[in-house]
Amino acid sequence: MTDKPLNTRSRLSQVRYEIRGELARRARELETQGRELIKLNIGNPGAFGFRAPPHLSDAIVRGLADSDAYAHQQGLAQAREAVAAQFAARGVIGIDANAVFIGNGVSELIDLALRALLDPGDEVLLPSPDYPLWSAATLLNDGEPVYYRCAAENGFLPDPEEIESKITARTRALVLINPNNPTGAVYPRELLQALVSVARKHGLLLMSDEIYDGITYDDAHFEPLAPLAGDVPCLSFGGLSKVHRACGYRVGWAVLSGERRRIADYHHALDLLGALRLCANVPGQWAVPAALNGINTIAALCASGGRLHEARRAVIEACTASEWLSLNAPAGALYAFPAVVGEAALSFDDHQFAVELLEHESVLIVPGSSFNVPYRTHFRVTLLPEPAQLREVFARIERTLQRRAKRHPQPAASAALG
Repeated sequence: MTDKPLNTRSRLSQVRYEIRGELARRARELETQGRELIKLNIGNPGAFGFRAPPHLSDAIVRGLADSDAYAHQQGLAQAREAVAAQFAARGVIGIDANAVFIGNGVSELIDLALRALLDPGDEVLLPSPDYPLWSAATLLNDGEPVYYRCAAENGFLPDPEEIESKITARTRALVLINPNNPTGAVYPRELLQALVSVARKHGLLLMSDEIYDGITYDDAHFEPLAPLAGDVPCLSFGGLSKVHRACGYRVGWAVLSGERRRIADYHHALDLLGALRLCANVPGQWAVPAALNGINTIAALCASGGRLHEARRAVIEACTASEWLSLNAPAGALYAFPAVVGEAALSFDDHQFAVELLEHESVLIVPGSSFNVPYRTHFRVTLLPEPAQLREVFARIERTLQRRAKRHPQPAASAALG
């Protein structure tokens, strides 16, 4: 008998998920020691006092007696019909329940969707910054992430020409995250139309992560991609976790649209993979019709005076008042992605900063480089805490940056040149 350690898959060494990684593990250690932390690393509404609307849980209770058996691999008919009706109302032509796949959250569906698409070495165009699950799922399904920039100076919006310049014979899909995690950018219609044109020209599958579709602020407007894509193959992702504050229900959906002849084989592949995992969680699916046909409970939270809007305001005001922070105000989603500037940015390392903030100020954030960007000057926080708590968080961030600025003063010559 050998005591040799078990081997693990080599590609896992390329996977990063700092949102629940090393810093989160250290946070749990501190909590076991009695430290009270403010954890801003995960967009988990239930952890901040939000609750799923009662009409969702009521629907689950009513459907529970019919939840003992496996469901169809694509999901409950009632749930899929509700999603299809939403997409038809958005202007997607010829959509029906057969186009809808229900999964254990969008996370599972992203994995299945890439597994159904990729052969080893195939490339997927991903935004930088991205939500790191997309990179991980691409790598673990033997694909190669190819990143296109969403630069802060361009409002974290991509450049269609740059995207097109990265397309090769191995490129299979173009991924969008709109509204965006981690930046809060919301993509305008004209940009989406340009990206559809790129996909049409090069025969790409559009994959649009729209889990935050109902979360926008002020005059920002969410544009669904599928109606603009028309006959171009498009897979749109949504779910209950964010807009309906029901992360623990683990219910997401993917809607496959486009010219039927072109998507037929891919539809079959998704159906096969869905069948291999038998079905998604059944009880949670009863909440889908209630969520999509019931009252809109997110709009008031995002409007002026609503809790999410005021939390966002607290972050914007804190960054505006700071000598050391710059922020593109998030137009949607549940996050802000500030940059560290000025003397505090000298020799700045986002991971070291996050460690210092956790150890000395009891605040857990996510380093910006965790989102597959080449720079190390940003960090992400969630907007889910109460506004007062966010103001306290940014007071602690300011203290930490002040200490850093004192440790790394700007040289006199550089100051004179400035």
